[in-house]
Amino acid sequence: MPEPDAGAIDGLLAAAAEDGTLPGVIAVAGDREGTLYEGAFGRLSVTGEELVRADTMLAIASMTKAITSVAALQLIEQGRLELEQPVASVLPAFAQLQVLDGFDGDTPRLRAPAGQATIRQLLTHTSGLGYTFTNAGLLRCYELRGGADPLTITRADLYELPLVGDPGVRWEYGTSTDWLGQVIEALSGQDLGAYCAQHIFAPLSMTDTTFRPSEEQRQRLMTLHARDSDGGLMHSAIELPAEPEYLSGGHGAYSTAGDYLRFMRALLRDGELDGRRILRAETVRLAFSDHLRGAVLPEVLPSAMPELTNEVPTLALRQGWGLGLRLLEEDLPGMRRAGTGDWAGLFNCYYWIDRATGLAAAFLTQVLPFFDARIVPAMLAFNAALFSSV
Repeated sequence: MPEPDAGAIDGLLAAAAEDGTLPGVIAVAGDREGTLYEGAFGRLSVTGEELVRADTMLAIASMTKAITSVAALQLIEQGRLELEQPVASVLPAFAQLQVLDGFDGDTPRLRAPAGQATIRQLLTHTSGLGYTFTNAGLLRCYELRGGADPLTITRADLYELPLVGDPGVRWEYGTSTDWLGQVIEALSGQDLGAYCAQHIFAPLSMTDTTFRPSEEQRQRLMTLHARDSDGGLMHSAIELPAEPEYLSGGHGAYSTAGDYLRFMRALLRDGELDGRRILRAETVRLAFSDHLRGAVLPEVLPSAMPELTNEVPTLALRQGWGLGLRLLEEDLPGMRRAGTGDWAGLFNCYYWIDRATGLAAAFLTQVLPFFDARIVPAMLAFNAALFSSV
């Protein structure tokens, strides 16, 4: 594949760090053969002098979902789990979840779900589970329970907050992949971090990807920032827990851009990298095929907590959902091809894997709220610069 214009990409990323679009950024791109671009610009903190480097650690938030999904697919390959298997057959507590149907005063109105969610529905966000920061009703339930910080949701919250719809009816962004992580722990007998370290991170030489950063890794961690009232950058008042109450399959991992590129390249290469295989080729193809089965995607991903996320409009293209990531079902003109899998992380981290073109890339920073009006154009400019040479 032709080398991208590194000078042009360097220029646009450096400008974004210098003009206050973001504190710092690491962007990477690669194909099936290796790394095509890697650049790091800006500072770890707007109040410090330490520069962002290629080995800067980041909380990758929902970019964790693809990793957890691969772990579940490994168990499916081994015959220890099935796509149509009810979640409750592994985690009986799931059968106790009811559907939120409104409120009578401050009392949630609950009913039994029309059916029981399956592992496939966890992988596709069609299980009926929601997120407090995107679903106002669920946020109200959480607050009535005495919850204070949706980023530090406990295992008890996970197991007791209700569904927001019947399984299989619509796509609803939520804690499905957290439950999937609990399934992996129950079947493997390992915690999620240990399982992923043994079966994904070690085989792919992802030496800086972890659910529990060491003190040395924390020294390389970019500070989480937020926008102030004037549009500038400041340290976020939100702090991620040093010791999470449970390991979140939906958002709990930390990584570097280079490590995540190795993970993406393995998926470009049908599940294998440098002679180490994490999935069979047919499993990767299955993951990159649509599994919505008539469930409806929303036109806008709503926001119940503007400090965490802006509303996110959907692309005006046909889309589906694979086993762990969104799918484009038609070409994005001049850029990604139909079949591309992608998603993002809450702190304005973005990735995509275009198996048709053979190109994968990630754009990583640490700023809230998600889908920032200044960062998104910078990310799209990075995308465009990559594809100008393809």
